[in-house]
Amino acid sequence: MAAAAATPTVFLLMVNGQIESAQFPEFDELYCKYCFAYGHDWAPTTGLEEGISQITSKNRDAQQALVWNFPIDITFKSTNPSGWPQIVVSVYGPDLFGNDVVRGYGAVHVPFTPGSHRRTIPMFVPESTSKLQKITSWLMGRHPEFTDPKVVAQGEGREGK
Repeated sequence: MAAAAATPTVFLLMVNGQIESAQFPEFDELYCKYCFAYGHDWAPTTGLEEGISQITSKNRDAQQALVWNFPIDITFKSTNPSGWPQIVVSVYGPDLFGNDVVRGYGAVHVPFTPGSHRRTIPMFVPESTSKLQKITSWLMGRHPEFTDPKVVAQGEGREGK
């Protein structure tokens, strides 16, 4: 009897849901982008790995939520749970001059268990490291932006003062 060749076991992770809404009390007319950050053993098999929503205005109720109801549908395959996928969300909106500027970045791991889940993603805006850059940012009304928003899903360089 011949020995069966060992083949790596593959598992699938299906993600379906939506980026429902956000609360940015001081801003209006915002849109969001999403992308996924994941480890080396992971590969998307179907669906969209990134997307951009429509621009939305605040609700006129007491919460003043920005509602996108932005659908997400992707399937990953992997042989190893290390590097579990995270969704990275970036929110943008106009400044006083009508230029699109970042209003927040955030990331959260895709839930580990099957079923329906609701996640709240804390958002942040990076700060300049030098006093000159901080003054320039304040005068121009623009915060520093990441060239690759996936860095939000990494731990390096995220120390606070």
